[in-house]
Amino acid sequence: MAGLELLSDQGYRLDGRKSTELRKVQARMGVFAQADGSAYLEQGNTKALAVVYGPHEMRGSRSRALHDRAVINCQYSMATFSTAERKRRPHGDRKSTEMSLHLKQTFEAAVMTQLFPRSQIDIYVKILQSDGGNYSVCVNAATLAVIDAGIPMRDYVCACTVGFVDETPLADLCYAEESGGVSSLALALLPRGGQIALVQMDARLHQDHLGTLIEAAMTACKCVSKVLDEVVRQHLQETSVLSRE
Repeated sequence: MAGLELLSDQGYRLDGRKSTELRKVQARMGVFAQADGSAYLEQGNTKALAVVYGPHEMRGSRSRALHDRAVINCQYSMATFSTAERKRRPHGDRKSTEMSLHLKQTFEAAVMTQLFPRSQIDIYVKILQSDGGNYSVCVNAATLAVIDAGIPMRDYVCACTVGFVDETPLADLCYAEESGGVSSLALALLPRGGQIALVQMDARLHQDHLGTLIEAAMTACKCVSKVLDEVVRQHLQETSVLSRE
């Protein structure tokens, strides 16, 4: 990717977007009848499926149960056909385990777990097609699935990946930008209160740029929350029409 110009002199990126422009987001809720909640979300060419079960009684060791709140169990995986690399991705590899932990930390900040003591909520997310921003897309898909399950949340939890090129913050990075040596971070936000649920950064970043990047990420997350809100309202409208019929 060394020869690619990530940001043109006119301010356009590789896919023709402006620096703060998000990829197109399309989503559907209630895609699986068997689950308590489910959602399918596309953000650009990254596609994810999220399924939620619970709250239900603890499975396995009862000693894991918490007397004052629910335990959130998250599992992240990638379909073997999700990338151009045709190598086997075993469930539970280091990257998947790390991503599952990040998702767990994110939703522990958003879900009102204190309403369901001694119970468990399972969130499963699978990347069907990967083109950058996997963590962010998983968070956004899982948020819709948790809402579809009717589990109370403090707020939408929205995520976005941002990078820094030529002193300019870029919102919602695609794979070409992520792999092009861009200093980037992923941020999950509860937009109404401005509460940051998680910040993930894999590369070095100068501290002078950190504030600018976080501000750009929070602005992008607020834009994502508006899109997710429209999806939820559309789904409620469709289900109310079906119930009347």
